[in-house]
Amino acid sequence: MAAIGRVHLKNKSRGRLISLLIISAILLLAVFTLCNGARWLYPLKYEGLVQEYSQKYGLDPFLVLAVIKAESSFRHNAVSHKNARGLMQITEGTGKWGADKLGLKEFSAERLFEPEVNIHIGCWYLSALYSQFGDTDLVLAAYNAGSGNVTRWLGDDELSADGKSLDRIPFKETENYIRRVKNSYAIYKRLYENTF
Repeated sequence: MAAIGRVHLKNKSRGRLISLLIISAILLLAVFTLCNGARWLYPLKYEGLVQEYSQKYGLDPFLVLAVIKAESSFRHNAVSHKNARGLMQITEGTGKWGADKLGLKEFSAERLFEPEVNIHIGCWYLSALYSQFGDTDLVLAAYNAGSGNVTRWLGDDELSADGKSLDRIPFKETENYIRRVKNSYAIYKRLYENTF
C-alpha cells in the first residue's frame, strides 16, 4: 500500500512539473510573439535610405519611419486617391518641385515608386516644412493637408490664438493623421531605440 502511495505522489509531482513546463513555454511563446508581433506591425524597412536622408536633412529617422508607416505601410507602389505615390505618398507636383530643387535628373512621376527617390524627396519636403513651420505638429498637418491650409489656419483666430500653433484642426483626417504618426513614432522609438 505504501508503494502505491509513493507512485501516486511521484506521478502527481511529475504532472505538476509537466504543467509548470507547459505554462512556462506558453508564457515564453506569448512574450516572443508580442515582441516580434510589434516589430512585424512596425517594421524597420529601408533603414539605410531612411538613415541617409534623415541625417542629410536633419530629421529624426523614427519620424520618417512613422510617416512612411502612416502614408503607405511601407508599400513602395502605393497610390492614393489623390494620386500621391510611393512610400511617403508624394504628389507629382511636389515630386517635380523637389526633383528640381535637388537637381534630380530625368524625373517623372513614375520615379516616385523608387524607394530612394521617394524617401529623398519626402525627407527634403519634411525638412522644408520644418523650415517653414518649425513645429512637428504643424509639419505633419502641412504634410497631410498642405502648407497653404496650415498657413490659413494659423491666421484664423478661431483655430489659432497665437498664430504660431493650432488650437484646433478643422480637418478630422489631418487630426487623426497627426495622432497616428505620433503614436507610430513613439512605438518606433521604443522598439528600435539603439538603431540610429
